[in-house]
Amino acid sequence: MFKILVAEDERDILDLITFTLQYGGYQVVSAANGIQAWERTRREKPDLALLDIRMPGISGYEVCRRLKESQETNHIPIVFLSAKGQESEIKAGYETGAVDYILKPFAPDFLLTRLEKLLGGLPDGQLPKQTDN
Repeated sequence: MFKILVAEDERDILDLITFTLQYGGYQVVSAANGIQAWERTRREKPDLALLDIRMPGISGYEVCRRLKESQETNHIPIVFLSAKGQESEIKAGYETGAVDYILKPFAPDFLLTRLEKLLGGLPDGQLPKQTDN
């Protein structure tokens, strides 16, 4: 069972993502802000981290930078979940070391399919395309 860290400061969204991932067979470690995300990722060593960008404490961008600078955590794939969909913001996410950037809102099935692909569960090598909800 893959372990996924989810960092999201909006409780309803965190609960929805947690439920979706648990339903999909993943173990979930949650964080309500950037500091918790950084600390829990270092401690728990999840297989993947889902980070919101705007969080209290430090941003998802900063969490990603710190994780990628550390030899202990630089192998962990980072995926941003954000409502910030401007090209410059998406580009900044990839430049900090993220492997993917998912726009909110997203369908739960889309999230599960995307994570399966990122964790090696889909054989075709193609990431699913996000569609508008």
